[in-house]
Amino acid sequence: MELQQTLTKHRRYLHQIPELGFQEFKTTAYIRETLDQLAIPYLMPMDTATVVYLEGNSNNTIGFRADIDGLPINETTTISFKSQHKDVMHACGHDGHTAMLLSFAERCKQMQETNTLKHNVLLIFQPSEESMGGANHLIKAFPFSNYNPDAIFGLHLMPGNPEGTLLTKTGPLTASATEYRIYVDGKSAHVANKETGASAIGSLNNTVTHIQQLQNFHLSGLNQNIVHIGKIHAGEAINTVASSGYLEGTIRTYDMDDLAIVKEKIATIVKSSDLLFTTETRVEFAEGYPPVVNDEVLLPLVSASAVQSGLELIINAKPYLFGEDFSFYSKVAPTHFAFLGVQNETLGYTSGLHTSSFNFDEKNLINGVRYFENILEKFGEV
Repeated sequence: MELQQTLTKHRRYLHQIPELGFQEFKTTAYIRETLDQLAIPYLMPMDTATVVYLEGNSNNTIGFRADIDGLPINETTTISFKSQHKDVMHACGHDGHTAMLLSFAERCKQMQETNTLKHNVLLIFQPSEESMGGANHLIKAFPFSNYNPDAIFGLHLMPGNPEGTLLTKTGPLTASATEYRIYVDGKSAHVANKETGASAIGSLNNTVTHIQQLQNFHLSGLNQNIVHIGKIHAGEAINTVASSGYLEGTIRTYDMDDLAIVKEKIATIVKSSDLLFTTETRVEFAEGYPPVVNDEVLLPLVSASAVQSGLELIINAKPYLFGEDFSFYSKVAPTHFAFLGVQNETLGYTSGLHTSSFNFDEKNLINGVRYFENILEKFGEV
């Protein structure tokens, strides 16, 4: 079967069985069955994580990663291979990422059998990128140090840019993503005796006001940051002082010092709100994703590989403000992440990531496989 047919087959099958983070059992079964058919050995460090190691003709080991999970989105496309799982969809292209890595695995196996696999390869099929930081779990479960990867590469489909383009930059490419939750306990009282209560709403209002001023007064104007409030709930009845309140939001930043400042100031803000309104407040920060920071040493290799693959290289002036858990792999090797353009206005492929109508032409996946092949071929030469 030719490469385009194989890529389309993999992608369309996977698109029909999207699964949420750490629940990718059907997806993992398909990955492992495909590898079995190709006689490619693999390791199973987690229930839904699969890692392939193939020995090549040098002491260098190059890693390539695909994320495999879907999103809790109800698909609204009318394609014949739409999701068969209610309210779950591959709305971020992970079906395409997995299809590319499976096809690249087949190419690597063919090269190994003909003694032309230039370097050792690690092929990483990783669960739960969209939530819970699957990459962080995997690097704790899998002994990357035993394989000593020289670099790890990742690729993500990007509907915001035209087909035939590869977007990247040196340094920060995506933001850190940290969730925070604020729980306020007040004291209920009838509105006629409101002074005897402790208003959770008043406390939350004070907290919201000062959180929204963090960027202006406490962070460098030269740095891009987002301190976002996404949900607020407080109060029980129209004529009572609110006895409880809740707020949740997300912090996006490229500078971990800025993240530390934001967390410190939020803690200070809720303390001041408690003092003012005699409430008791608890703040919880969920472990977030660090920013993806591309190693500058790898850019010449990426640039040459993109051009050799027939892709137009676009160097972004600014990083993106969304999170990506590929960032965790920098703990085990130099890393580089890039975006593969899949926008096609003529065919109507313009819907963004994480939308219910996201779709793309599978011909673009060939560009990704060729890019991986050129990375492998040119590593150590550029």
